[in-house]
Amino acid sequence: MASPANSVPDTQLGLTNDEIALLRHHQQQAAAANSSSSRAASRASSQGLLLLDGFSLAALGRHFDRLMQQIQARMDYLSDQSAQVAQQQYDRAGNAIAMADAEIARFHEILQQIDELELDFDRIRHIRDIVRSFRSRVEEMDQQLEQSGSSSSRHRHGHHGESSGSSSRRHHHHHRR
Repeated sequence: MASPANSVPDTQLGLTNDEIALLRHHQQQAAAANSSSSRAASRASSQGLLLLDGFSLAALGRHFDRLMQQIQARMDYLSDQSAQVAQQQYDRAGNAIAMADAEIARFHEILQQIDELELDFDRIRHIRDIVRSFRSRVEEMDQQLEQSGSSSSRHRHGHHGESSGSSSRRHHHHHRR
């Protein structure tokens, strides 16, 4: 197809197929917005040509400037929206982290209290075992005293000596445990 002297085929502009399709689409839009050269620009875009006259190029340039401003405004808006979402997520994460930190601190306090209670429990169990041991000794001594008290006074003196010896042996026996 022969191209007019004041045009160039859009396929020779170094554009990708997607870019050529965009150029043709926007040439049509620019031509529709600009009634004085609309027929010639529209015909050129449908033939795959870019008009090289100053008026057509200026109209197409203004069209692309407006389009880029709209795209930039949309990108700015979306960037602001994404920043807001990110900030909200950051705030939520910050709150979640603060709450988690508080719960971790509470957990550590609980564990410390458990450790203290276990220590108290062990100490009290040890004291209880000592008290039981003394109680058992006292009961044994009470039983021995009762048994020796029920004997006659003659036997008591003789028994007392034996009791004293057996008591010493028993006392040493308990220390060996």
